[in-house]
Amino acid sequence: MTQYLLSIWSTDQEMADIPAEGLEEAYAQVGAFNDSLQQAGAWVFGGGLEPSSTATKVDSTQGDAVVTDGPFLETKEQLGGFWVIEAPDLDAALAYADQASKACFSPVEVRPFQAVPTE
Repeated sequence: MTQYLLSIWSTDQEMADIPAEGLEEAYAQVGAFNDSLQQAGAWVFGGGLEPSSTATKVDSTQGDAVVTDGPFLETKEQLGGFWVIEAPDLDAALAYADQASKACFSPVEVRPFQAVPTE
């Protein structure tokens, strides 16, 4: 089976604009989706992230670490959370992403992990 990253994308403002009742509903729906992934044997790991304003970038590509507050990319949309799942194929992963998007009220991107080379 292939592992896939299902990533949740939205703007910080979109998330801030969700009323408390909507967040409670999303948390409940995501919890039920997580349970269904686990029952299906597709769950590997998942979690939500704090707003991008809490991010810290560390860049050691030129030697010493340069630490900068804020997200790595200055973009409108930010990664809000993710799941790592196992699925038999892309179609199955897309079906899970459909359920995930409905549960969390946000678009979900699907990307397969690179295959580990065998010798």
